[in-house]
Amino acid sequence: MKAVVIRAHGGVENLLYEEVETPEPGPGELLVRIRASGINHLDHDVREGVSGIPVTLPHVPGCEGVGEVAALGAGVDGPAPGTHVAIDFAQGDPLSEPWLSGLDGVDFTYGRIGAGQWGTHAEYCVSHALSVIPLPDALSFETAAAGMIGLGTAWHMTVALGRVQAGQTVLVNAAGSVVGSSAIQVALLHGARVIATAGSAAKLEKARALGAADVIDYSRQSIRDEALRLTQGRGVDLVIESVGGDVLRQSIDAVCFNGHLVTCGAHAGEEVPINVIELFRKHMTIHGSHFCGRRELATVFALMAEGRLSPVIDTVYPLADIQKAARRTADRAVFGKMVLVP
Repeated sequence: MKAVVIRAHGGVENLLYEEVETPEPGPGELLVRIRASGINHLDHDVREGVSGIPVTLPHVPGCEGVGEVAALGAGVDGPAPGTHVAIDFAQGDPLSEPWLSGLDGVDFTYGRIGAGQWGTHAEYCVSHALSVIPLPDALSFETAAAGMIGLGTAWHMTVALGRVQAGQTVLVNAAGSVVGSSAIQVALLHGARVIATAGSAAKLEKARALGAADVIDYSRQSIRDEALRLTQGRGVDLVIESVGGDVLRQSIDAVCFNGHLVTCGAHAGEEVPINVIELFRKHMTIHGSHFCGRRELATVFALMAEGRLSPVIDTVYPLADIQKAARRTADRAVFGKMVLVP
């Protein structure tokens, strides 16, 4: 099969489009013919060797893929070959403590697709049989691949953890990112008002087109000052944050009394000084988020099939153009999602 292969950590040039042996599903596993694979920043970190997840080289990246069941391993009786499925990033065990606690989205008993085990930037990918999710018939492969992690994560952050409600004000940072562009839609779907932030006028213009009522350019404006001005001094009810560094610090200052901040990223700085006194006097919460659970993902897929949520697709590339796509990821020259198709 054709696949993107990393044989040494380093720059974009280390992403090789090669012929490799098609994997065989073992006991409890199945083989999926990949029809579309989403590009994520984790791919960038895995390539550079800074993901913090042990990776054995050579490695096939790609943590977000959809396609058709191609073959079943020993002891697996379904889903049947030809079934349209998404491969869950978290390869979990239904009997594990996280799964039984409702945290199946962070149960990595059998590994992480595209990180600890070969991923979806290929024509075929092996998955644990219990870690695939059926797709609605009306949902295209490209749309499913584009929305899986972005809309799934945004839904978990905004709804499950942030408890968004109609009439609230939600501050969405990094509006041009996959999670940011998705969170704008999820918040609007629940009747909230959105203030979006980004580091360029072009991305803020696109955030307005998605429905953001107000925007903040955090490259030249204070998030705290602008958020307070736009809420008449009250502050925002919820922050969906994926930047880290000073953006996170300013966002904490922008939260109202009894408000929430949910974070899932920190590429602008992983260690951030926090004024703890402000934290407890405002009675606010900060919650970390990794990925959504299977039930949430099924909900997101259904809403996409109905047209009520729609992932922002920047570009669809053939798998062979992986280096071109990876350069745009490294340069942060993307609004929404890039998708690879074999």
